[in-house]
Amino acid sequence: MPHPPSRWLATGPRVAIRPFTLEDGPEFTARAGESKGLHRPWLFPPDSEQAYADYAGSLIDDPARAGFLVCEKDGGAIAGFININNIVRGGFRSGALGYGVFAHAAGRGLMREGLELVIAYAFGPLGLHRLEINAQPGNTASIALARGAGFRLEGLSPKMIYVDGAWRDHERWALTVEMRSGY
Repeated sequence: MPHPPSRWLATGPRVAIRPFTLEDGPEFTARAGESKGLHRPWLFPPDSEQAYADYAGSLIDDPARAGFLVCEKDGGAIAGFININNIVRGGFRSGALGYGVFAHAAGRGLMREGLELVIAYAFGPLGLHRLEINAQPGNTASIALARGAGFRLEGLSPKMIYVDGAWRDHERWALTVEMRSGY
């Protein structure tokens, strides 16, 4: 279902970002179902209507989270999603990014463009100073996206996040306002 440009928070040449809505459930869950082979074992986005409603509701209602759908400008199809989790204000002004691309959009550079829009939004209107990405060492696509967006590797945290039934090691990547040109 096309979404009007008035709902877009930021636009690039091929994609735009906008907030999650509960109405996106059918498209999001269909795309998540089509993308399981791409996401496993790294990511488990909601693939049922109820799971999506719970997930999107938490992104919409929780001030410590901000969720963005990356949509193709031509037609409005959801290409992927980027969330800022664990947002801390005050002196810290930081958040942790999580993201996923859907299979139909993989390898087309759409998430890279979307990530740039989310970074600008986070450092601009959201007023954050630092963003972090935690990626499992074997998740080469996620690490390539972080590296390509200018994040620096800060270290490895053993057994950091519980994923797919076990505590998994994660590389910690970070980006600050000062690392971006123009800030």
